[in-house]
Amino acid sequence: MTDTRSLQHAILGFGMDTITLAGPLEAKLEAMQQAGFSQVMLKANDLVGHPQGWQAAVKVVRASGLRGTGFQVLRDFEGLSGHLHQYKVDIAKTMLEMCAALECKVLLACSSTSTHASPDLDHIARDLRKLAVLAIPFGIRIAYEGLSWGRTVNEFTTAWDVVCRADCPNLGMGIDSFHILAAKTPLDAIDDLDPQKIFLVQLSDFMWQETRTFEERMATARTFRVFPGEGVHTAPLVDLVKRIDALGYAGDYSFEVFNDDYVQMPLPMVSQRARRSALWLAEDVLRRSVPLPGQMRLKSVPG
Repeated sequence: MTDTRSLQHAILGFGMDTITLAGPLEAKLEAMQQAGFSQVMLKANDLVGHPQGWQAAVKVVRASGLRGTGFQVLRDFEGLSGHLHQYKVDIAKTMLEMCAALECKVLLACSSTSTHASPDLDHIARDLRKLAVLAIPFGIRIAYEGLSWGRTVNEFTTAWDVVCRADCPNLGMGIDSFHILAAKTPLDAIDDLDPQKIFLVQLSDFMWQETRTFEERMATARTFRVFPGEGVHTAPLVDLVKRIDALGYAGDYSFEVFNDDYVQMPLPMVSQRARRSALWLAEDVLRRSVPLPGQMRLKSVPG
């Protein structure tokens, strides 16, 4: 019979995002622990929305024993100038301070959607290099993610181009399967990435084959993602994970699942769904351990 320690070992390297669960921070962390997870992706609202203040929230996270996968999210930072640029630099400094207080080693920055931002890739790279330099004293790495509705950078291939232009050791990639699947970016391009420059991989699926407009992508991304293995993109998601693993990526996988239905469900029910997804990925997809006898699978995936 499988014990809790075996389950925790099987899903080591996988974590949940607080955005998936309803309720106070303490209850979210407890539900994740009970499901066997050892890490959590945190967001700024987890801290500043805590009734006792952001520093009390930091103490709660540290006391939970869960490791912070990363901290999110810095938006619309790059490509600005003048007062707008300085304003965003100030915001970035505050985000870095909170990230450091949590002892998170990764800050997620997503590509700009601002019409005030320059589309020039060299300008974008220059700003991201500046952000990465600001993060160096904190020992924090910047994971740059291409939003599928970003103004200039809306595919991971363009994000990778920008990261290469910036050429800064602590600036790398944040890979989000939703945005890749929604944008229908060819997965062959994954093979061109440097695994040492992938700082975070966020996984989710969704329930329809395509999102025809940026507006539909945004609505789906923010309200109706599901865990890997629950949606209709199982095959390409498996392909993506296997390609990243074959590159030599040995970092964390976080379930970035925004879902309006899940936040109306009891926390243990949602966290158990996440655990089943993590076990499926670890055992059936990545073949990290011998499949557990009698363990319910989400789906069978051919080798």
